[in-house]
Amino acid sequence: MEETKDPSPSTSSAEPDGGANAMLDVWWAEPEDADPSNPMNWSSRKKWTNILTISVISFLVPLVSSMLAPAVQSVMHDFDTTSPRFATFVVSIFVLGFACGPLVLAPLSELYGRVVVYHATNALFCVFTVACALARGEAALLVARFLSGFAGVATITIGSGTIADLMPRERRGRAVSVWSVGTILGPMVGPIIGAVFAYFVLEETYPPVLLERKATRLRKETGNPDYRSRLALDLAPGQLFARSILRPTKMLLCCPIVTVMCTYVAILYGTLYLLFSTYSFVFKEVYDFSTTAAGLVFLAGGLGTLAGLAYIAHFSDRNVKRCAAAGEQVTPEARLPLLITVPGALAFPLGLFVYGWSAEARAHWIVPQIGTAVTGFGSILVFVAVQTYLIDAFEGHAASVVGANAVLRGLAGALIPLGGLGLYDALGWGWGNSLLGFVALLFAPIPWILGAHGARVRGMKSNKVEL
Repeated sequence: MEETKDPSPSTSSAEPDGGANAMLDVWWAEPEDADPSNPMNWSSRKKWTNILTISVISFLVPLVSSMLAPAVQSVMHDFDTTSPRFATFVVSIFVLGFACGPLVLAPLSELYGRVVVYHATNALFCVFTVACALARGEAALLVARFLSGFAGVATITIGSGTIADLMPRERRGRAVSVWSVGTILGPMVGPIIGAVFAYFVLEETYPPVLLERKATRLRKETGNPDYRSRLALDLAPGQLFARSILRPTKMLLCCPIVTVMCTYVAILYGTLYLLFSTYSFVFKEVYDFSTTAAGLVFLAGGLGTLAGLAYIAHFSDRNVKRCAAAGEQVTPEARLPLLITVPGALAFPLGLFVYGWSAEARAHWIVPQIGTAVTGFGSILVFVAVQTYLIDAFEGHAASVVGANAVLRGLAGALIPLGGLGLYDALGWGWGNSLLGFVALLFAPIPWILGAHGARVRGMKSNKVEL
């Protein structure tokens, strides 16, 4: 427990003379690396309990996003509609909520802390998911799906911030890999088949909030109003929220390195959701699969994603540790080694080519399944590599930069699938998927270039934005 006398081991006077009006700087107790209230010093068990909890929720939410996909035709029958736009939008509108949620939830987490946002959104997510089941018309279902996505995106947006709070850089890659896989694997296994646990397990990890609570407690215990968190800003709560709510958009629009990386991820993510929303049509039309069997085709992509998770979890932190052992400066670019970015960027379009042309040729159904597995493998490599890179590059605002990523990714995931069936009608399965593959190939060199020259790009004046 921290000392309350003036000054304590965890406080210091902001003025040399320690006068009556001196501000008392509130920080971690000395020695800083042994203060148990600092999340960086928590036990491995406690850290991983929190990380695995948000990982499970990050798995369940995207699972709900695609669970409806195999039953879209049944829903259309129930609502007596034949609209191809509704057929894809009822799946992708959930992801539109993913695009809007981070603009509010990321700033709230940096103002009030991570845990209060987790708990509130978990409860709302359950309410809106039940509302989806009770919907009695197209409009009601679409609204409930959007609100489910808006509330459910919290762990996907803020999870990176929690990991940055808990894990030092050299151990962050594996944690981000475990957390990220849920956002990709969830949609892939959702068609095959929590929050209460989180309420009892999750603890606050955001240092500015923890230190502000400590300062508040010291002011109350001592009656001295001069205790002040070292991380406190000279802004009113309203001003702080306004700055925080603009930060993801500012990063997205004014930091070229964020813009380029998020655009690449958004294109791949939108392509994945286009596939998710059209799998049932492809496998029912080409291979005469039933609704149940069409749900099982998502398994292959999930298995590919798991293989990619194992791959990047092994190599991401290893590369950072290798740089440190060699006495090299460990930079965020250590998260973008060619060993990860080349197979990831190339496997994604390769899987699309295999999937599209094998379906066009009506090859055995296992062949397009192999294609979806390869695409899943490539997607998780790119997503985790970019995610960890952005977290390391903007460590102090990890939730905001991942929020910026989620905004663009969510918009692409919601809007790109709307043209999916029209694309296939116009070009066929082969050329339709090839077009998507060529677009992915066009962006493939981005992580290779930033891996080699990212430090120079980050040092450019255009990236020096006040956040």
